[in-house]
Amino acid sequence: MQRQDQIDNFGREVHRRRVAIVFAALAALLAFFAILNLCIGSVNVPFADLAAILGGQDASSMNYEIVWNIRLPRLIAAALLGGALALAGFLLQTFFNNPIAGPYILGISSGAKLVVAIMMILVVGGSGVMTSWMLVLSAFVGSMAAMMFVLLVSRRINSMSMLIVAGVMIGYICSAATDFLITFASDANIVNLKNWSLGSFSGISWNDIGLMAVVVLASSACVFLLSKPMGAFQLGEQYARSMGVNIRLFRVALILLSSLLAACVTAFAGPISFVGIAVPHLVKRFLATSAFLGGAIFCLFCDLIARSVFAPTEISISAVTALFGAPVVIAVLLQRQKRRTD
Repeated sequence: MQRQDQIDNFGREVHRRRVAIVFAALAALLAFFAILNLCIGSVNVPFADLAAILGGQDASSMNYEIVWNIRLPRLIAAALLGGALALAGFLLQTFFNNPIAGPYILGISSGAKLVVAIMMILVVGGSGVMTSWMLVLSAFVGSMAAMMFVLLVSRRINSMSMLIVAGVMIGYICSAATDFLITFASDANIVNLKNWSLGSFSGISWNDIGLMAVVVLASSACVFLLSKPMGAFQLGEQYARSMGVNIRLFRVALILLSSLLAACVTAFAGPISFVGIAVPHLVKRFLATSAFLGGAIFCLFCDLIARSVFAPTEISISAVTALFGAPVVIAVLLQRQKRRTD
């Protein structure tokens, strides 16, 4: 018995060390892509000057303005929102017990996009001021509406594959309605609406960073507090009940947190595809560590490609995330099919 305890303790220690090593490697990778994002662009900033710029020196130079007012807010936004999107996808995959459930696939991001577009046209088009809080609240209303519709469909459909199809159809309907609105939104005050609707981390201000940090970090802290009941729930609903988990409250928490995280992303960056599906799956399968950190790295990498490959022309961030995320989803589907046939 004592020997078995020693073996178990050794196994847990090996696992902790492995997770710590992977976490440190991901942190180093995050720092690496952060530096690349600050230095590379239509105007390259020398790496040797970066430390002085970040330290507040040479404040009158053009590079200082580029780093502090354009690239640094964008970098922080990509990290925060990328992590939020991966975390939202992880929560939805836990809720539906399906590895291809995500905010974009289930139409949640598209629902948020539609309501934000309506608010932009009504408020900004009416010469009003669209504050960051209004953006987030509008997106949350839209994401919750789409989520409620998905839940209603799930009560009538037992097949998870059909539920995913229903979510995709919701996304198409919301996207079509948004495109229709954009067609008639010709006011100069909302000229950036179409670019936003395609997904982009550009145009983020320091005021936006403050709000998104509050929403994302507070929501992430709540997810962390749910880690133990989430682990129990992933082993089965009956097991979670036996461990004292209130399933009803737990499901409500998953819905609210995933919708809020997806809404925050959509409000500031528009709908971004495949991050919420691909990253949680890869992190869970190969790294066994933070989905948030994986999403931050993935979006920093994709944003670097989106704005630098054809600089000064910028590619939609969703086009890049789909390029790398779609093959992961295909691999997941093939793997599930192989398990069923074996």
